[in-house]
Amino acid sequence: MNNLEKLFESFSTQGLALKNRTVMAPMTRTFSPNYVPTPDVAAYYRRRAEGNVGLIITEGTFVSHKAANGYERVPAIYGEEALAGWKHVVDEVHAAGGKIAPQLWHVGSVRKEGIGPDKSVPAHSPSGLYKPGAENGVAMSQADIDEVVASFAQAAADSKAIGFDAIEVHGAHGYLVDQFFWEGTNQRTDNYGGSLENRARFAVEIVEAIRAKVGQDFPIIFRFSQWKQQDYNAKLCQNPEELASLLTLLSDAGVDIFHASTRRFWLPEFEGSELNLAGWTKKLTDKPVITVGSVGLDSDFTGEGSADLSGTSNPTGIDGLLDRLNNKEFDLVAIGRALLVDPEWVNKIRDKNEEEIAPFNKEALMKLS
Repeated sequence: MNNLEKLFESFSTQGLALKNRTVMAPMTRTFSPNYVPTPDVAAYYRRRAEGNVGLIITEGTFVSHKAANGYERVPAIYGEEALAGWKHVVDEVHAAGGKIAPQLWHVGSVRKEGIGPDKSVPAHSPSGLYKPGAENGVAMSQADIDEVVASFAQAAADSKAIGFDAIEVHGAHGYLVDQFFWEGTNQRTDNYGGSLENRARFAVEIVEAIRAKVGQDFPIIFRFSQWKQQDYNAKLCQNPEELASLLTLLSDAGVDIFHASTRRFWLPEFEGSELNLAGWTKKLTDKPVITVGSVGLDSDFTGEGSADLSGTSNPTGIDGLLDRLNNKEFDLVAIGRALLVDPEWVNKIRDKNEEEIAPFNKEALMKLS
């Protein structure tokens, strides 16, 4: 088999059929004034669909809870105007033959006062912690938890109603859902704190509420990570047994596809195996899994000794990635910065025109192209 054949093979799971195995990773973009995606945003995503991306996952789009937003000019996923903007995005992507899912997002204690539609609202999080020993905002009451769960479910229902093909829950990178997972930010003593099962309860309730709203045939993607923006070396699960426990809870709640976020896809997750986080997730759940992490680039997006988002990363080959895909370690491949800078990345890989792929640099962040 040609090494590229698997990447360009069709993929289907319940409720979702894709023309190939490529995914556009969610990447925050601040091009939505008043939290409404514009026609320029729709054109941005359409260009990736025209570039043959199998599934586009949008930038994080914040749900309706009063403390969900953490950044200005990022899009909302509630309200008549924002939903109309997203419907235009969906229509443009579909017209170009693509599939698209919004990433549903609550930033938790990453939020700072002075941001968002209601700038007076403090950050909300499990225990009022941004990271171990660092407070920011307020600890959530049961009423707060119930309201956030309902806001995710409504966002999913609205997404389905305007034509999105799936939704993704952002459960990674030290934002709210991940703050419940992480012992470093979850110091609760009620049913949402303590054991791994309790710390997963918030995410389980979100997934169950979404499933009740959207029905059995609408795909739910769940993005998770070991690392946090507050601590790149953090781990939710120290071994495969703990990971299996967490993933089983989420799978049983209704997750259809897992999106295993790593900063470098080629690194093993646990000692004694070459499997990355996506590989372990596939092995433990047998659910479809997306891998991600500096695909097509020679350095990761941030961290000591490597390029960050203000630096330059050069194109590199993907033979190692293809070997893992062909070995069925995961099902889908998410491309981030490489696809942000070059909408035609997928086609150039398919046509073996890698020499035409542009390097990633900070200028790519400053334009909606």
